[in-house]
Amino acid sequence: MHKITEIGMELDVLGENKRLAEANHALLRGKGVRSIDVMGSIGAGKTALIIKIAQALKKRGLKVAAVAGDVTGDDDFKRMRESDVKAVNCNTGHECHLDAHLVDHAIEHLNLDEVDVLFIENVGNLVCPSDFPLGTDLRLVLISVTEGDDMVRKHPDIFHSADVAAINKVDLAGYMEVDVQRIKDDYKRITGKDMVAVSVKSGEGVEELISALGI
Repeated sequence: MHKITEIGMELDVLGENKRLAEANHALLRGKGVRSIDVMGSIGAGKTALIIKIAQALKKRGLKVAAVAGDVTGDDDFKRMRESDVKAVNCNTGHECHLDAHLVDHAIEHLNLDEVDVLFIENVGNLVCPSDFPLGTDLRLVLISVTEGDDMVRKHPDIFHSADVAAINKVDLAGYMEVDVQRIKDDYKRITGKDMVAVSVKSGEGVEELISALGI
C-alpha cells in the first residue's frame, strides 16, 4: 500500500509540473520569447556558455535574459549581471532541479516585453532535471570533456529528454585524453541526432550551436 501511495504522489507532482510548464510556455510564446532550458553537470560551463551566446545575440540586436538556477547562492547570477546579461536568481533550497513552479515565479521578475531570448540555467545535475520540463521551447544539455567520455552512456535519459546536446571544452580534449568523437557517436547512437562540439573559451562551435537552437 505504501508503494502505491508513493507512485500516486509522484504522478500528481509530475502532472502538476506538466500543467504549470504548459502555462509557462503559453506565456513565453505569447510574449514572443524564445526560451531554452540549459541542463548539465556542475562545471560543464553552462553559465559561461549562456554569457557567450548572449553576447553574440546582443550584437545582432536581440534582447537576452537568463534565470540562474542553483540550490543556493548567487555566484552564477552575479557572473551574468557582471557580463551585462539581464538575470534573475532562482534558488531551489534543497531540490536538485528547477521545476515549472519556480520558473513561473522567477519570470515574474522579468519584463518579458523586453526579452527576445530567455535562457534558464538549471541546477547542475544530469539526472533529476530530465523529468521536470519547465515550459521552454527547447531543452539543451551541456557536458564537457572534463567529465570523461562515458557521460552519454551513463545518463541516457537526460539526452533523450533534450532537443539539442553540446560538448564543451573540446580545446582540452587532448589534455584530458578524452575521445570527443566517441562521445558524439554515443549520442548519435541513442538519439539519432548530432552533438555540437564547442569551446566557450575559444568560441569554436558557438555559432553552430546558436543555429542548432534556432535563434
